[in-house]
Amino acid sequence: MQWFFLIILIPYIFLLLRIYLSLLKIAPFHPGNNPGVFVSVIVACRDEEKNIPLLLTDISCQNYPADQFELIIVDDNSSDTTFNTASEFNWMKNLKILRNAGRGKKKAIKTGTEASSGSLFVTTDADCRLGNNWLKTIVSMHVEYNPEMIIGPVRLENRKGFFKRFQELEFLSLQGVTAGTTIAGDPVMCNGANLAFRKEAYPEHDGNLHDELVSGDDVFLLHNIKREHGNKVMWLESPDAMITTRLQETISSFIRQRARWISKAGSYSDRPTKVLAIVTFVTILVQLLLLICGLFSLELLLVFAAFFVLKSIPDFLILSNTLRRYNETDLMKWFVISQLIYPVYVVVVTLCSLNPRYRGHISSPSPKGI
Repeated sequence: MQWFFLIILIPYIFLLLRIYLSLLKIAPFHPGNNPGVFVSVIVACRDEEKNIPLLLTDISCQNYPADQFELIIVDDNSSDTTFNTASEFNWMKNLKILRNAGRGKKKAIKTGTEASSGSLFVTTDADCRLGNNWLKTIVSMHVEYNPEMIIGPVRLENRKGFFKRFQELEFLSLQGVTAGTTIAGDPVMCNGANLAFRKEAYPEHDGNLHDELVSGDDVFLLHNIKREHGNKVMWLESPDAMITTRLQETISSFIRQRARWISKAGSYSDRPTKVLAIVTFVTILVQLLLLICGLFSLELLLVFAAFFVLKSIPDFLILSNTLRRYNETDLMKWFVISQLIYPVYVVVVTLCSLNPRYRGHISSPSPKGI
């Protein structure tokens, strides 16, 4: 009877194998000549005085005509010198430094969009680094395919140590799901650190972005665009479009960040996203329960072993594909131990997400990085 637990794996394996098969269809995008599109790059930031000069330097070195894009920095009520530090780059052409008209990242992005002149909006974060062809590659895809939204690849900076490697594996697994579901025509997530969308998209949907929540400006926008425009959301597969962002330095900051991400899940209205989230959580919860019960029963320990192997197959396929595309195949040596730790991590993060202290409600803003 205990082997009945294995039936729970069927939806999980089906959904993840579908994602993997979609990943096999990914083809690299090669940008063409400089397109004549005026672009607004919008960066909402708070307490980023150390990171903002690096981002501004990267953007100033873009292989894209300086008179065809503007950079809008929106300071979200920083307590440090972010605003003044960014203002020191006044030699950059078409640079605007604004203060958030409200509070929170969503209001900051809205402030930026209302002050913009571009026909295409591109968002990134202050703690990101990007290559010289980043903007050119994004705009080239926009011109060639004219999608409503373009989802770009994001990676974490490479650091030593198991905790840092676990973060990279977990993050890249999300990137695999992001790319696979988008290629399949049913995107469920994206990352605002590397996102592009048509000018009309934000004012059209900014009333449905759940302003009461700190997180979710990117995913809620994606779901709204997906509902209105179907499959006009595209994944951009190109190393030139890759963004590198910072990882969390401590376990507590990592848990708080992920809890904030998960806390918005209860507000999702997109059915495929909700189904994937529920199936994944139930599968992980059963795996953890089987492990605990298996400590007291040899038969259940065998069931756990079978459950673990079967669940790991689609996980391995998605990760190995993603790591190969991101040139991070050395991370696979951490796969098995990460698979064992992952259920505990998910349960802890889920419990933390129920605590208002971790949710980061707009009315009680969280510290930087939470």
